[in-house]
Amino acid sequence: MAQEQLLLGLCDGELDPRKYRSSFLTNKVGGEPDWPPAISRQSPRCAVCSGPLAHVVQVYCPLQGSPYHRNLHMFACCQPGCSGLPGSWTVLRSQCVEATNQSPPSQVVIPSATDWCESADVWGIEGEKCSSGCGGREELQEQAGDLQTEVSATVCQMDASSSLQQLSLVESKDLPVFRPFFISVVEESELCGEDDKLEHAQVLLREYERREGKGVGGLEESSDDGEKYEKTKARHGDAVFSRFMKTISVCPQQILRYCRHRKPLFISKPPSNMCQVVPVCSSCGEPRTFELQLMPALVSLLRRKDSSLENELEFGTVLVFTCTKSCWTARSGCPVEEFCFVQCDPDQQLFK
Repeated sequence: MAQEQLLLGLCDGELDPRKYRSSFLTNKVGGEPDWPPAISRQSPRCAVCSGPLAHVVQVYCPLQGSPYHRNLHMFACCQPGCSGLPGSWTVLRSQCVEATNQSPPSQVVIPSATDWCESADVWGIEGEKCSSGCGGREELQEQAGDLQTEVSATVCQMDASSSLQQLSLVESKDLPVFRPFFISVVEESELCGEDDKLEHAQVLLREYERREGKGVGGLEESSDDGEKYEKTKARHGDAVFSRFMKTISVCPQQILRYCRHRKPLFISKPPSNMCQVVPVCSSCGEPRTFELQLMPALVSLLRRKDSSLENELEFGTVLVFTCTKSCWTARSGCPVEEFCFVQCDPDQQLFK
C-alpha cells in the first residue's frame, strides 16, 4: 500500500480455502490470521469479558525503504455488550525481514507526531510507497511459499514489560471465526470522475434530506458551499457525521480506508485532546500516527462460520494508530500491540 495516497479496501469475494491458500501477503476479512514467518501464533482475549477475540481484518502494509514485510491484524470481541468498549478490540503489528542481504536500518526518519491531528496544516505527507506493488493472488502465494522455506519459525520470548503479556492464548477450537473474504485495494481518486462523484453525492444527499426531514443544501463545487454543507447541523447534533457521510458517498461500499500519517475520518465528534488520547508506542516510547480505519460497510460482512446470528459485531468506525517509527526487534518473535479507537455509529439504520 502507498502511504501518501488514500486507498480504499473493498470486498472482493469469498475466500474459499478449498480453492485459495491465503498467506500473510493476503489482504482479507475474517478467517484465521496468517502470521509472517518467525512470528508466534497469537490468540488474544477480550479485556472486558475475557472471552476469545475473533480475527476481523488482516492487512499487508509494508513501508517504503524498509527491509521488512509488515502486517496489521485486528481482533474484536463478539460477545453482547462488549462492542465499542475499550479492551474489546486489539490490533497487532508483526514484521519479518524480506529474503535479501539488506540489513535492517538502525534509524528511520519519522514525521511530526501531530501530522495526523486536526491541527495539522495538510492532509497528506511526503510519502512512503508500497515496496511490493499489487501482485495477483497466485503471485502472492508463490512469494509466501518461498519465504516460508527460507525463514524458520522461532519461539516467542515474552519480555516482562511487554504489553502482550496480557493477551492470553486459547485453543483454536474455541476461537470464533468470521467467514473470510478477499479485500481488493483501489485508489479513491480513481474510482470515478469528478462529475460522477458530484452526481452520486447529490443523490445520496437528497435521500438523506428525505430521511432527516430537513434540507442540508446542495452540493456545489465551490468551497463556500462545501463549508455550508459541513456546518449544517444534522439530527445527531454536529456536522461531523454529515461530513463523514459526504466523504464516503464516493464509495459507500468501502470497508477500509488506508493512508498512513493522514488525518482519520471521524464518524462522531472526537475528544478535544485526541492527540493525548492516543498513547505512545508501548515498545519504544515513540508517538503513534494514524494508519487505517474500518468502515460501517464491513459490519454486514462479519458472519460467524458456526452461527447464523446477524450483526454480532457493531461499530461505526475503528481507527488504528501505529508506532510512527514502526519499531521492531527481529529476534522477539512476537507482534507489537498497537492502539485502536472505536467510535459507535450515531444512527446504525443509516448503514443497513
